[in-house]
Amino acid sequence: MSLFDARKRDGNARIGNLKLSDEENISTPAVLDTESVFPSLKERGFSNLPPSAGKAEFEKYFVAGEEPTAVHPQSESVEGSVLLFSNWNTVISDARRHADYMEKLLAVCPPDAARYAPACGLPSNAASLIYLGFDLFDYTAVDLASVQKKFCTPEGEFDASYMEKGICDCPGCKAGDLKLHNRLALEKEIALARVWIEQGQLREFMEMRCRLHAEQVSLLRHVDRRPGFAKNLPVVRSSRFFANSSESMTRAEIAFFEDRVINRFVPSRTDVCVLLPCAARKPYSLSRSHQLFSRVVDGRAHEVIVTSPLGVVPRELELIYPAGHYDVPVTGYWDKEESAILVEYLTAYLTKHRYDRVICHLEGGAKEVATTAAEKAGVELEFTCNDDKPLSQDSLRALNDTLRESRKRRTDPIRGTLLWQFGELVDTKGWLPKGRYPNQKIYDKKTQLFSIDPETGLLRPTHEGWKHINGYRVWISDGFVPQGDILAPGIADCDPNIREGDEVFVGGEGYQATGKTTMGADEMKRSNRGVAVRVRKTNRK
Repeated sequence: MSLFDARKRDGNARIGNLKLSDEENISTPAVLDTESVFPSLKERGFSNLPPSAGKAEFEKYFVAGEEPTAVHPQSESVEGSVLLFSNWNTVISDARRHADYMEKLLAVCPPDAARYAPACGLPSNAASLIYLGFDLFDYTAVDLASVQKKFCTPEGEFDASYMEKGICDCPGCKAGDLKLHNRLALEKEIALARVWIEQGQLREFMEMRCRLHAEQVSLLRHVDRRPGFAKNLPVVRSSRFFANSSESMTRAEIAFFEDRVINRFVPSRTDVCVLLPCAARKPYSLSRSHQLFSRVVDGRAHEVIVTSPLGVVPRELELIYPAGHYDVPVTGYWDKEESAILVEYLTAYLTKHRYDRVICHLEGGAKEVATTAAEKAGVELEFTCNDDKPLSQDSLRALNDTLRESRKRRTDPIRGTLLWQFGELVDTKGWLPKGRYPNQKIYDKKTQLFSIDPETGLLRPTHEGWKHINGYRVWISDGFVPQGDILAPGIADCDPNIREGDEVFVGGEGYQATGKTTMGADEMKRSNRGVAVRVRKTNRK
């Protein structure tokens, strides 16, 4: 029996290892000659039920078969190390059904099983299928395209005569072998997707590839609106977030970040708030413009950045992904759809966090968004950027004059980050950061409590730091003695809020450790293989 182990995740996409025998291992995602790898496919019957079949047809005709085990959207429980998504080629052109069926199956399929999409893989759709969570493909679709005299590329399928136009110089094109070219094109596209998974940027690759395929753009939009896909996204990333298309606005990472800003975060002060524009350099406070803003504000107001595509970024959270990691094309113009999304976030923020005064030091589209959001939230704005130049001497002078009677107070990024990261209000009085920002450690007198991860913006608690936090626990089974990282089979229970990339405390009989998760709570509980927590430091009793 084969075994599958996911080694690297990027949302629902994985890089994994499929162990077929002691001598044969396959690194996924991959395209295979599946009939030779899985001989049972040659003689299998009654497992090719269309995904659209209803409950009655499913109960009457469906047969799971031997490995790879067939699955169906009507399946309520699934077992196996390799799962065959029968007849999946019949749904990939229907984005709504494609997203619906995959969301249902991700909820019931074991997370440590390889997912095989038979007769589906083409260079033009491989990225979208991998993005959904598929690991294995065969050559059926590209071989059929070869018989139909189609030249396959990531941009689409063209007449075979295109092979002579100098588009590709692969061995197949050089030899005039259409079948070889199409197979190599599929292999190359899957290899490219793997590179983007390794970088944690498969979403960016997907947004780039889908542009010429309407059904794939539609699929991306459906996936963004379904919680079954979002729950497998990491809490943060260390990679860059490129917001280069309209679909970037609906990425689940943005909604997740803003939900915590609105519902977990509590401002350091609520007397005066100043809304500021973003900056190209991240974190914002290292940019020239924000250094000027901060000198003028001088601790007399709570600084909140209004930005596209994120919406609202309090100064305390500027390091946290994606606030400290995004790049966006700067045009000075925000379209109506973009503005509507940002208005929604800012309205929610101003409604939840009520300030005595809100100062708007914004220009252009950001100023329009703030004005509309303030009206919706029932907040009166004070404008200090009347020349639409936030950095002009007149605007900075107006901002200073508006804050003249305000008291200076210290903004506490540690308190704010603890709220966003763990959802807990912690008394940080007396705690001091040491080191050069953002590579800092947090001390209570001489005791180190946390360090800041400059790649993600999250706090890494020491064992002493965990004494101030109640949640984000992982409990190992009695009798399980970890020898390094924590494996999923050894986990007895965990906090349901845990996502991939979270800092966690691991506890058990005679054992304590701090570390970072490589999978979310649901996957930890349902997996029989794989590393669940990368341990940073242990403390054996």
